[in-house]
Amino acid sequence: MSKILVTGADGKFAKVLKKSNKKLNLKFLSKNELNILKPGSIKKCLIKYKPKILIHTAGLSRPMKIHEININKSIDLNIIGTANIVKVCESFNVKIIYFSTFYVYDGIKGNFKESDPIKPINNYGISKLGGECSVSMYKNSLILRIQMTEKPFQYNQAFTDLYSNFIYHDQMASILPKVIDQYGIINIGGKRQSVYNFAKKHNKKIKKLSLKNNSNLPSNQTMNLTKLKNLL
Repeated sequence: MSKILVTGADGKFAKVLKKSNKKLNLKFLSKNELNILKPGSIKKCLIKYKPKILIHTAGLSRPMKIHEININKSIDLNIIGTANIVKVCESFNVKIIYFSTFYVYDGIKGNFKESDPIKPINNYGISKLGGECSVSMYKNSLILRIQMTEKPFQYNQAFTDLYSNFIYHDQMASILPKVIDQYGIINIGGKRQSVYNFAKKHNKKIKKLSLKNNSNLPSNQTMNLTKLKNLL
């Protein structure tokens, strides 16, 4: 099997993937070797490793407020960096698998299909949608709109009235080999449930939180997973 490059080797998901992977020939690249803001750095890695696929997990995510406070950093890492990846991969005909987010949906009606209109409600979602735009221009690509988080749940409170399809990083790592040959856009997640019910399975001390005091958050962030289920 040809080598598959993974950007963002220092990220939390990449570390879980590296530890659990047994099926894919993965080469994990930190920003010291592959700097997404330097096209020459990307090109050098593609020449060196000759991959058929590049899994793009690098970027800026948490804390969420950083995307409101420092939009320059958000634009650089999630939009410009991703565009650089696309431009260089296109010149080498390397397939891109882009890790996007459910935050590209507005989170109001729930059960979002991949074909539904997208309307991010925060700068993080906007920045990831910006990345999606460049990836979508390149047909040799796959966009994964993912709801995933660390295990155990990293917060001491969780919403009882906010519904999602959260999965943990290790679950995403097991799903990846099953979708890697696909193209287009796929929603990735798990069972529809409240964030509280999801979190308490691995953190019995989790406390309940209500959206009544957080009216700026949408209550139904669930995605339609029909396309994913047909692949598993």
